[in-house]
Parts: sequence; C-alpha cells; structure tokens
Amino acid sequence: MTGRIVILNGAPRSGKSSIARAMQDNLPGHWINLGVDAQNAMLPQALLPGIGLRPGGERPDLEAFVPGLFSALYDAIAAHARQGFDVVADLGHHDSYSQPLGILPACARHMAGLDVLFVGVRCPVETIMARRNADPRGYVAGPGVPEPVRRWQEAVHVPGIYDLELDTAVLSPQACATAIAQALAHPPQPRAFARLARL
Repeated sequence: MTGRIVILNGAPRSGKSSIARAMQDNLPGHWINLGVDAQNAMLPQALLPGIGLRPGGERPDLEAFVPGLFSALYDAIAAHARQGFDVVADLGHHDSYSQPLGILPACARHMAGLDVLFVGVRCPVETIMARRNADPRGYVAGPGVPEPVRRWQEAVHVPGIYDLELDTAVLSPQACATAIAQALAHPPQPRAFARLARL
C-alpha cells in the first residue's frame, strides 16, 4: 500500500514548515518531510539556493539545474510513498524564471498513480513581513515590502489549482494539520495534480 503525499506550496515564511511539523506531531502515520530545506541541506554551495531560487530570473546561471533538482526531489517523494511512508513536502513552486520552465506540471506528471494532496499555503504579505522582521534569519527584512518578497507573493500561487487552501494568518499550524487530515480522509475530485499534469 502506498503512502499519502501532501505538497505544501507557498511563499517563504508563509508557515509551511510549521504545518509540516504539526503534521508529523499530530497526524497518524510516519510523515517524512522532503521539502526545499531538506534538499538544499544536501546541495553544494555552487548549486544553492537550488529549488529555492527566487522569482524574477535573478540567477539564470543556475536555472538549468532547477528542473533536474525538482525532478529528483519528486522521484524521492514518490519512492518513499511507494515504500508505504507518508510524505509532506514544503515547497515554493513558481515559473517566474528568466524563461518559463514548466516545472510544476512536470512534477505533477511524476506523481501519476499516487495519492497526492496539493495544498496552497497563503499568508498576507503584512504577516509575512512581520515574521521576517521578528526573525530575519538571513531573509530580506526591514520597512515596507522588498521587491523579492512581493515577487514571491505574486508568482508562487500561479496557476492556483489546489485541492485545499489554508490561510496561516488565521489558522494555527495545528488547525492546518487538522484541515489537511480531513481533506486526506475525503479527497476532492478531480485532484489538483491530475489537472496540473495536463497543462
């Protein structure tokens, strides 16, 4: 029996990692987190930020590696699920590179035949900036909304096809995990990844 897969998609500091931890702590099953932070921890400095490359075409020299890195990550997600593990992956999908790369539809095609719930993690930019300013950790912070942050807000939810959407400005990580558990128990049809795979 294959495991379940939950892909959390949203901008940096939107709360994806906190939701993933809440899922691991509160949902039945053995949830393995194979998101952007896990992958980037394995990469050499020359490939960073890997799949975390920001929208706007800032590093065209790295873009050639990004489709392969996403493909390898999704292959790993699929492999764990086929071994019966549940997988949560916190990611920031966008197609705002120096040229379109079509990564999200390609990743969706990798998941054919697997149980995938695609979750849009939304958060108002004001809340994201408050979180950044409270704990910058190397992120762009300060007054106003820096352009990189604005680009993430605009690019990460295109085309916006999800099975479930969560607003972390009003929902705690535990409440988000509960909503995900309910969606897993009663999955919407047709599934978002099936629709994305046809794009």
